[in-house]
Amino acid sequence: MYARSTTVQAQPSSIDAGIGHVRDTVMPALEGVDGYTGLSLLVDRSSGRCIVTSAWQSEEVMRASAETVGPVRDRAAEVFGGSAHVEEWEIAVLHRDHRSPEGACVRATWVKVSPDQIDRGIDFHRTIILPALEELEGFCSASLLVDRASGRGVASATFDSVEAREGNRDQFDRIRATGSKEVAAQVIDQCDFELAIAHLRVPEMA
Repeated sequence: MYARSTTVQAQPSSIDAGIGHVRDTVMPALEGVDGYTGLSLLVDRSSGRCIVTSAWQSEEVMRASAETVGPVRDRAAEVFGGSAHVEEWEIAVLHRDHRSPEGACVRATWVKVSPDQIDRGIDFHRTIILPALEELEGFCSASLLVDRASGRGVASATFDSVEAREGNRDQFDRIRATGSKEVAAQVIDQCDFELAIAHLRVPEMA
């Protein structure tokens, strides 16, 4: 499974319009595209950072969709009031404890490792990080997206509520530090998001 993420630095006043546009226009437009398997939207209202991620059955169908998806993406960026930055990923790990409820939120961490450490990092995330996350109160789901060529990755953990996420902050930071040390990963960025749309129909990959 593969994913295409589109990051938009939105105008804060346009975020709600952007969410509505993704839900009412973008999702229906993508439903008919071959190999499309769902979409999620993360929103950080304080900074305006919004990330739309679409999932695809294979790298081939994801690449084949580019011409069709491009105008849809550009129009969505206009509604959000920003420009689009696109990245493509392999979905290496995806695990759901339960469906995300209304009010769910996400903590995302971007990392970089030596490309020859990608498989080791995936295995460590699957066997060590994921079981530790499952022990956290209010844990909902987790994923790991990777770009093998560059050694970049983004790990996300979804919680039932902001309260659950904040209550687990110290434990989460310890888990992240353990993972970073084990595979010599450089943490590039971390951000907390509202899970505005959760409609990824990706099978369990843990």
